[in-house]
Amino acid sequence: MIAIEYHADLKEVQSDASLAALLSPEMQQAPFDRLAWWQGLAEHCGIDPLLAVARDGKATAVLPLQRAESGLSGLANWYSFRLRPVTSPDANTAELLTALARDLAKRAPRLTLSGLPGEDGSADLTEAAFRKAGWIALREACDTNHVLQLQGRSYDDYLAGRPGPLRTTLKRKTAKVETRIFKQFDAEAWADYEDIYGESWKPSEGSPDFLRAFAQAEGAAGRLRLGVAYAEGRAVAAQMWTVEGGTAFIHKLAHREDAKPLSPGTVLSAALFREVIDVDGVGLIDFGTGNDGYKRDWMEEVRARYRLDLIRPEAPQNWPFLAKRALKRLAGRGKRG
Repeated sequence: MIAIEYHADLKEVQSDASLAALLSPEMQQAPFDRLAWWQGLAEHCGIDPLLAVARDGKATAVLPLQRAESGLSGLANWYSFRLRPVTSPDANTAELLTALARDLAKRAPRLTLSGLPGEDGSADLTEAAFRKAGWIALREACDTNHVLQLQGRSYDDYLAGRPGPLRTTLKRKTAKVETRIFKQFDAEAWADYEDIYGESWKPSEGSPDFLRAFAQAEGAAGRLRLGVAYAEGRAVAAQMWTVEGGTAFIHKLAHREDAKPLSPGTVLSAALFREVIDVDGVGLIDFGTGNDGYKRDWMEEVRARYRLDLIRPEAPQNWPFLAKRALKRLAGRGKRG
């Protein structure tokens, strides 16, 4: 017998022993699948969470959602590398997700899930479950994820395969820039990061409080790798990485525009790549979402992230959208004919 429940109060989830255990670092070795990540989004980013949970005995599936004026969507934002259902090892994921999808039809006529990965089957499983529960599922690629599979290579082996211009830059500039990597949260280093970010080409930080709290927590857990590059004693580039479960996640990077001739970001990236490959021994480096050109110099594989627009066909408010889509499809067939 599958039981469905919803949790808007994440403190309530924290007090549920089995749910808290499932969503803990011991079970989920990526920050985006954990209760602490969702709590941070709720506290610092103005997100109104709703965890949809299906349980069949001890088997559990959690679909992280958020509420907004337009309805329900995935519990994620610009800091999240991905969104996916989280399930216990013994769960029949398809069965639990289908039960969740059927029950969600009572709560929302439309639901949007963005950032679903394809490589682990999350996008396929979620789409199939909602279709089986009577939803119309519209799927499209919405973002890209650049990753590097090390496959046993050392840093020197990996560097030998990088583009020639990148290796030339490192030979010419490395001696001009000093780098430090902080594995514990350091207030002075973080102040340098925030100052550098403010003078970089990056848009204004969406939620500095969220990022600082996340860095503090990751530092306390030993997962933080905060890199800072200095030129003549001045901090000129900074990057925030985390490491766990054999994966390094590259969260944020920035450099001062007036230091660009020194290529401090490139030199700092190389130092962090060496650290996580040769010292931490990771097997995968994840550069997050976005198709920035510089990522192609460091990464070797591009994975799609998918958006599912999930629609209840019986809901009157969805009929105008479905009619427009049907007409558009007919027009397309006419042109091909």
